[in-house]
Amino acid sequence: MTNRLVLSGTVCRTPLRKVSPSGIPHCQFVLEHRSVQEEAGFHRQAWCQMPVIVSGHENQAITHSITVGSRITVQGSFHATRQRTD
Repeated sequence: MTNRLVLSGTVCRTPLRKVSPSGIPHCQFVLEHRSVQEEAGFHRQAWCQMPVIVSGHENQAITHSITVGSRITVQGSFHATRQRTD
């Protein structure tokens, strides 16, 4: 099975940077995508807000430059998460 996503958009929430107890850095933000897509011969507006988590030491140089308003393209896979209600 394939589990792959490529999405371009604008960072719409301030990135949250954390380090896990095992020392792995994580950068969490929300990416907003807006475009016009052709579907069944019609042009349709496409819009979504996707939570993104970028993890790992090798990505720190990239994630430190991400701010609200940054236009970026992300690629990766989907993972199920559950919102915490602390």
